Amino acid sequence: MARILLADDDPASLDLIGRTLMADGHEVLRCADGTEAFQQLSAAPDKFDLLLTDIEMPGMDGLQLAGRAATLAPDLKILLMSGFSESSDQAGNLGFSIAGFISKPLSLEQVRNAVRSALA
Repeated sequence: MARILLADDDPASLDLIGRTLMADGHEVLRCADGTEAFQQLSAAPDKFDLLLTDIEMPGMDGLQLAGRAATLAPDLKILLMSGFSESSDQAGNLGFSIAGFISKPLSLEQVRNAVRSALA
């Protein structure tokens, strides 16, 4: 299974999504913000197969994290999620490729399907 770096500033989402992906057999490292996630990625750029990040986070947001991640680890698959409709527009105008976008509120089945699709 995959090694997933998960970043979300909402503790409930972080816990629920993390536990769901771990139950599916993935190794998941949960980070409470973009800065922490980027530190983890910087320490081992080849360690992760997928970055799943919320866009709206304080400090380093998910778009900044995704951009830095795409530069640091070009083979890393990136999935973005957000509860704000304008975020999906921003995600479509990035200077790098993303594997998908998940709108919040999300279902766990949406997350599972998006992760499966991104890793395929």
